Amino acid sequence: MRSRLILGVFILMAVLGAGAVATSGDGVAPAKQWAAVNFINAVKVGPATLMGPYLIVHDADKMARGEPCTTFYRFDPKKGPQEAAVTFMCIPALRKVVDRTTLTIVSWLNPNDVQTLTEFQFAGDTEGHGVPISR
Repeated sequence: MRSRLILGVFILMAVLGAGAVATSGDGVAPAKQWAAVNFINAVKVGPATLMGPYLIVHDADKMARGEPCTTFYRFDPKKGPQEAAVTFMCIPALRKVVDRTTLTIVSWLNPNDVQTLTEFQFAGDTEGHGVPISR
């Protein structure tokens, strides 16, 4: 059981590592990019509130067609990606290359508000992906 979990984590890291190598920061990102994240606290992503492990998938081909291009999938470490939790059209922005996937999470002035994801950027990429804000 434990060896199966270790093997699953190793395979996931190999796949994510290959995605990071594929995006060298030269401005030519692959059509699909993904990253695994774990929200320890509740975080608002568009109209949804997420907590726990998720797989972020961005499809540049869908973005070019004007379709919703970003999906956050619930992620089960044993089974992989599950159902879509939220899908939206991102707001692209030129950024400096980052070494690892970066999430910009803000807390609004009201301390009772849930933290909100406003942007994410994949490792090795020059494009940030803004998240539409839903109140």
